[in-house]
Amino acid sequence: MNYINNKKINGKIFEILVKAGALNLKKNVEIVNDLNVFPIPDGDTGLNMSRTINGGLEEMGKVTSESLKDKVKAFSRGMLINARGNSGVILSQLAHGAAKVLKNYEEADIKVIIEALLEAVNTAYEAVKKPVEGTILTVSRESYTKVSEEINDEMTLSILSKKIIEYMRKSLENTPNLLPVLKEAGVIDSGGAGLLFIHEGIENAINGLFEEDITSDDNKPIDDDIDFSKFNENSELNFGYCTEVLLQLQTKKIDVNNFDVNKIISYLETFGDSIVSFKTGSVVKIHVHTTTPQKVLDYCQQFGEFLKIKIENMDLQHNEIIAKNDNNAKPLPTVKRARKKYGILVIATGNGIKEALKEFGADIIIDGGAGANVSTKDFLDAFEKINADNIFILPNDSNLVMAAELAKGYYPESKIFVLKSKNLGEVYTAISSADLDVDDPNAIYESINEAIENSTTAMISKSIRDTKLNGIDIQKDGYIGFDNDKILASDMSKLEVFKKLCNILDLKNKEFVTIFYGKDMKQNEKEEIEAFVSKEFKNIELYSLDGNQDAYDAVLIVE
Repeated sequence: MNYINNKKINGKIFEILVKAGALNLKKNVEIVNDLNVFPIPDGDTGLNMSRTINGGLEEMGKVTSESLKDKVKAFSRGMLINARGNSGVILSQLAHGAAKVLKNYEEADIKVIIEALLEAVNTAYEAVKKPVEGTILTVSRESYTKVSEEINDEMTLSILSKKIIEYMRKSLENTPNLLPVLKEAGVIDSGGAGLLFIHEGIENAINGLFEEDITSDDNKPIDDDIDFSKFNENSELNFGYCTEVLLQLQTKKIDVNNFDVNKIISYLETFGDSIVSFKTGSVVKIHVHTTTPQKVLDYCQQFGEFLKIKIENMDLQHNEIIAKNDNNAKPLPTVKRARKKYGILVIATGNGIKEALKEFGADIIIDGGAGANVSTKDFLDAFEKINADNIFILPNDSNLVMAAELAKGYYPESKIFVLKSKNLGEVYTAISSADLDVDDPNAIYESINEAIENSTTAMISKSIRDTKLNGIDIQKDGYIGFDNDKILASDMSKLEVFKKLCNILDLKNKEFVTIFYGKDMKQNEKEEIEAFVSKEFKNIELYSLDGNQDAYDAVLIVE
């Protein structure tokens, strides 16, 4: 069934359209997460928006009435209760604003729908203390306002939907010109992209597409897995806590009807940012980024009691297992990063290692381990994305140097420097020593190569056959320790290989050791290694993290 020629919606149609929007967003959550750089690059915008809208669907599903006003009220209430993150809270306010209009109707025509969209924008802007243009706010305002100027008696749901998407794409494409952090990263706004995916899902339903999926039970909230190893005893809090509360105002504490939410907002501004707060009836929703979430709780409790509290460390990265984008999805608008003087391209494998390299300034990371088939085109595409006058390439395998050098010759737009890094340890040393404040790129190149030459890296890996190399007997299914091209140690135990490497690498006369653990390294094995270093090498400062690389059980970098 389609609604192409419909000029009105009732509660039943409203629910189908919203389900379709939520489903399309869910299919594209990973894309939205990857775009997320504002207000912080925590990669959870898509997840937060999906959980918010699915919370609305869950509440709406409890309503047996097919009246539009009943469905809309429940949907708005469910989104309010489940709103998460900046974009999720703003999305809930768009829904709340639309509900202010639609809750008065059993069914709504095009004129009423557009009135609801405009009120959605007004409500969202009012909820944000300091609205930032170039975000979901801009995308909703520009697209809804534009389409309101073209309303006529011939407009159908299909025409309305197509026009909204057309204007939304144009607005989204312009977001990097309004928000410098987007331009610098070479992305469009993630919240605006999420809103676009919702509208494209709605259009699918209007056209009668994916109806079976729409009516399925596939709209439940997505659960997120948090990798707590990303914030350990050596970490420092940079972004603070995303703090969200749902506060039920209490008559025994205050005059609920005359309570002004700006009182809370003014207080939050003294120690927080990214503030979104609003009052719905006797319930107040609060969202703030702060390093002292306890202050939020202590202050708010004088006005009421909490219905819901969420406090998340924004330095933690969220690893999601999400459905990939389907083949019918339309590509998002793309933008080029702002041109800069220096850029760094890295070839690496292992999520933990990649995160560490990003923190040190890698602009683009091409996934690739030893023997990886990284093509010339992969390099050229990365050069284009980086968009820098000078680009430093850090290979992690000598076999990748040739492809990098070949690509260098096909890209005259930038000066390309191919560094001499031959393994993950040398890549890590190179990027951590790079000083991009130096004016002369040749001096930077020489300095990084010098750091690589003075570094010592060894790897531990499983042996796949019996053999003898470099005078060392190697047994199948045992473990070997080696540098770039030389076997250094062998044993059936990882720990024993590690001990041998420590002696060969002369740790007694070193100061610092970094260990990246492979994905198959067990916790007890890590503890044994670290206990050994602590006991035998009092002079060593040890830094370890889960690199999650495939090829090596451990990568040791000695300084």
